[in-house]
Amino acid sequence: MTNKLQQLAQNILTSQGKIEADFILRNAQIADVFTLTWKKADIVVNNGQIVALDTMNRCKAKKEEDAAGKYVVPGLIDGHIHIESSMLTPAEFSRVLIPHGITTVLTDPHEIANVAGAEGIQFMLEDAKKAEMDIFVMLPSSVPGTHFENAGATLTAADLEPFLKHEDVRGLAEVMDFPAVLNGEAGMLEKIMLSQQANLVVDGHCAGLNSHQITGYRAAGIHTDHECVTAQEAADRVEQGMYVLIREGSAAKNLRDLLPAVNATNARRFGFCTDDKYVDELMDEGSINFDVAMAIEEGMEPLQAIQLATVNTAECYRLYDRGVLAPGYKADFVLIESIDNMRAKAVWKNGVKVAENGAMLTNRTEPNVPAHIHRSVHLPQVTKDMLSIPFQKGTKANVMEIIPNQLITNHLVIDVPVKDGVFVPSVEQDLLKLAVIERHHNLHTAGLGIVKGFGLQKGAVATTVAHDSHNALVVGANDEDMLLALSRIQEIQGGFVIVADGEILAEMPLTIGGLMTDVPADEAKKQLASLHNALHKLNPTLDFHFLLTFSFVALPVIPALKLTDTGLFDVTTFQHIPVEAEV
Repeated sequence: MTNKLQQLAQNILTSQGKIEADFILRNAQIADVFTLTWKKADIVVNNGQIVALDTMNRCKAKKEEDAAGKYVVPGLIDGHIHIESSMLTPAEFSRVLIPHGITTVLTDPHEIANVAGAEGIQFMLEDAKKAEMDIFVMLPSSVPGTHFENAGATLTAADLEPFLKHEDVRGLAEVMDFPAVLNGEAGMLEKIMLSQQANLVVDGHCAGLNSHQITGYRAAGIHTDHECVTAQEAADRVEQGMYVLIREGSAAKNLRDLLPAVNATNARRFGFCTDDKYVDELMDEGSINFDVAMAIEEGMEPLQAIQLATVNTAECYRLYDRGVLAPGYKADFVLIESIDNMRAKAVWKNGVKVAENGAMLTNRTEPNVPAHIHRSVHLPQVTKDMLSIPFQKGTKANVMEIIPNQLITNHLVIDVPVKDGVFVPSVEQDLLKLAVIERHHNLHTAGLGIVKGFGLQKGAVATTVAHDSHNALVVGANDEDMLLALSRIQEIQGGFVIVADGEILAEMPLTIGGLMTDVPADEAKKQLASLHNALHKLNPTLDFHFLLTFSFVALPVIPALKLTDTGLFDVTTFQHIPVEAEV
């Protein structure tokens, strides 16, 4: 008998009380996510699988614990996250979130793929193997995000095809180039078709799309959307056959706005996701546990919220072995202190306790990063002339207005300060200079723009976390501080740098592709705190997540106005526009 057959036989015999189980968690109030009821039973585990919910004390085990009547829920599942946005490696990310009860995530590594291509994806897959949680990969569909910018790599269908057979790959990640889909461009359709032929899921990215355009996405077989910002958008997508992943991250906070779309008849078509969330908030709040607690606070029935966070997402991604506390399912479960706050007392993965009282019970491993991914920042010598924004006809400009804690921006056409034919930043009018500079291939391309809404009173902020191409991004009140910030970004090989009055106030090196750190999470959290403190020196009244909002101003697939290394980009018309507006 093979090992798998032996395990199957053992599991059956254990379920009948004929042989000892590996582990039993006794006296648990178990969340039944199918019937939305609570039931008291002993959870019987063998070979990493739940084999029985024992209500008659039939089963014995080598090891037992008493839940003492506390609530137990399935391991929580995040339907869409970019691990790179946590600034941690997959294995370190896992160590942060398992103590909060998240045991499975589906990640799109398009951040590192935009820097290092297929090798970046391979690094994420290999590091994920060191993680205690299950990390499944959705292959990046749009590298680069559009053809209107320069990324570190280009991934074709042929580049992605070898990964489709990997056991940890679940499909094609957020298809964000909507013109390519709706125009039937062969390169995009080939990626979609290959994924579907492999019986994998294709994720959507439908920011700003109307109902007619969603119909085109569904005709392409695109399965999900996490970009809804209104309940009506969410309802429309569900009516057209999509799953909707309700997003609550560091910048995009859509949960409260979308909950009204969920009702008793359509709830099975909704899940939760994070998309992007920084290490400090992940450590303090968690992710999907935080979403469940917020949904309950907003009035959703607790078991309904737990259903969204578990079986719904599992079934959406055809992970039929998890998300449920019942015989035959993976033994991933969480002992909850209080159902209202979803705080995890203990977490089991594959029937083994891996976290307790907010801490991991296993040791950390060091990441193994290819050398050239550690040195991925190649900026030109930036000069004041490169940062100059000329005006020839007047003072009217196309200006990007950020919306705090949102990924979308407004497109303003307003008068701006101009002196000697060039734009001059004005802290009084909250009009700052913005630049994106190519940092992958020494192309020396630089896009310039004017931004309103950051509220800096002085200084500059620079980063290589600039979705999705991750070129160098800088905003500032003067050229001198902007140049210093960019120079330091080159020296530390990526990350965040905050400068004021010719002095570096704070920095956070992210040497893995300019996106992630190889230091432990608690050290990364301290570095991030120093950035937040420095930002308050530049904007004393800052009341939103500056860094994450900032990192999305270069993403030319979310309306309305964005900036890439090739210039100012109007997402609604999908074309570049000049900074100086027509009079």
